[in-house]
Amino acid sequence: MFERFTEHARAVMLLANQEAQQFGHEFVGTEHLLGGLAKEVHGVAAAVLQHFNVDLKPLRKAVEILLAGHPHVEVTEKLAQTEHTKNVIRYAVEEARSLRHNHIGTEHLLLGLMRDSEATSARILANLGLNLDAVREEVRRLAPPSHEVANYRSE
Repeated sequence: MFERFTEHARAVMLLANQEAQQFGHEFVGTEHLLGGLAKEVHGVAAAVLQHFNVDLKPLRKAVEILLAGHPHVEVTEKLAQTEHTKNVIRYAVEEARSLRHNHIGTEHLLLGLMRDSEATSARILANLGLNLDAVREEVRRLAPPSHEVANYRSE
């Protein structure tokens, strides 16, 4: 499924897994994805967040404080994803398709995080004043549609 992910989006997924392991969590949740996005400063999502005056350093700190409150367990392997995380990835694929992009980038992960309104990450982003429609418009501005649209499969 991750073959269409950009290098930066793959880095976010890796960072999210590392975040979960670092904090001793048994799963990769949306808050870990948000932490990964906040650390990946070279993707389109970082530019979108900057456009909306979201400073990544305080965002990273807020996520770290949140993650420190979760129970700690010893984990050494790749972790399972929560249902919310799976939904976010599914939403990211849908966002890429609807924007006519032939890749899944950090911008699509950001949109996916915002679409799952029950997820912790969506609440954090909403508290920062971000609005899904406005963020989607900024993604359209920064990343115009691809000429050749890929055929996506959700697995």
